[in-house]
Amino acid sequence: MSINPQLQGRTYPAGAAYSVGREKIREFAAAVKATNPAHFDVASAQELGYADLVAPPTFAIIVAQRADALLVADPDAGIDFSRVVHADQRFTHHRPIVAGDELVAELHVDSVRAMGDGALITTRAEISTTEGEQVATTLSSILVRGEGQ
Repeated sequence: MSINPQLQGRTYPAGAAYSVGREKIREFAAAVKATNPAHFDVASAQELGYADLVAPPTFAIIVAQRADALLVADPDAGIDFSRVVHADQRFTHHRPIVAGDELVAELHVDSVRAMGDGALITTRAEISTTEGEQVATTLSSILVRGEGQ
């Protein structure tokens, strides 16, 4: 199955909220070797002006990938995940992610570019709180290799 070029411009609405917990932040920080005490100790985070633990900047990927999964699972997209290569990821933060946040992400397919019998798909996840406060924007590009690649 080939990639549907009509994906460009499609929007996938936000799914269920993701609850940002203290242990999730601590585990993620440890996994990416982020050592700032504000990721592990509430008092340290509060000394820096945060209400609770603050997540490392790349923590937004957790919420963004949940949104990306909607695209990959869409049978109309024509994406065989076993053929996907992650090409690029960028983050724009509008405010830090902190423990206690309830986050959702709306996914936009910004471009679909044919590359041989594969395609390069660029998406944008707009991450916000369930109250509508904008938190982060992530841009992601995936290369879906064609059958002969």
